Amino acid sequence: MKMTHTKLLFTGFLLFIGNLSFAQNAHFTTSGTVEFNKTVNMYAQIQKEITKDNEAWTQPAFDAFKKNHTQFLMLKSTLKFSDNKMLFIPEKPVDNPTGGWFDAPMAGQDNTIYSDLSAGQDVIQKQVFEQTFLVKDSTRKIKWKITDETRDVAGYTCRRANGIMMDSIYVVAFYTDKIHVSGGPESFNGLPGMILEVALPHENVIWTATKVTDVTIPDNTLIPPKKGKPVNNKELKNTLQSVMKNWGDEAQLYLKGFLF
Repeated sequence: MKMTHTKLLFTGFLLFIGNLSFAQNAHFTTSGTVEFNKTVNMYAQIQKEITKDNEAWTQPAFDAFKKNHTQFLMLKSTLKFSDNKMLFIPEKPVDNPTGGWFDAPMAGQDNTIYSDLSAGQDVIQKQVFEQTFLVKDSTRKIKWKITDETRDVAGYTCRRANGIMMDSIYVVAFYTDKIHVSGGPESFNGLPGMILEVALPHENVIWTATKVTDVTIPDNTLIPPKKGKPVNNKELKNTLQSVMKNWGDEAQLYLKGFLF
């Protein structure tokens, strides 16, 4: 019995040393870049805009669009991060990917976003048709509920969280706690790790990380954008509502997209 007890103690000691060694060698990323693809279901987006009042011209235009464009539009972006500061930079497509006649904001990617998560502040350079705004306000608030579901994204095991933002937009995100930054693409944030995939199912849009690079990002490269008319979120919403007051049902689609 004494020998068995000694063996158990020795085995326990080895396990303790092994766990301690693993903890000391575990690496958690705090600085680097994430490359994202934004995928938009264009057919579903356009279908939402076809109504009895406009179908005489929008349906033929949609039919022509389907002959010359694939269903899914893909846009690229890069997120640079260091500790709790991030800069989201969209990559501009060379040509107008929507064919020019369909310009709903959810189908584009026009926001350059600087986030200071420690201070809880965002600076967003936002393009609204021909006008550029510089939106300075607090970081977006999203109500999250973490689940047990997991998925591999860009080589990381990610946990699923479901959320609600802007009172009614349903969000599905997958985040990794191996990247110790509570951010993500665009201005998604608020989970215990980096969001590597996020979808707005009812808006037919999904962002997916394709590559994560663990590299030191110099502080002087994470600089807030400066171009645009200075506003906060409330002022931007009031301005857009005033411009779109006679747009009917279409106003809500554009308002949601531009405020996103």
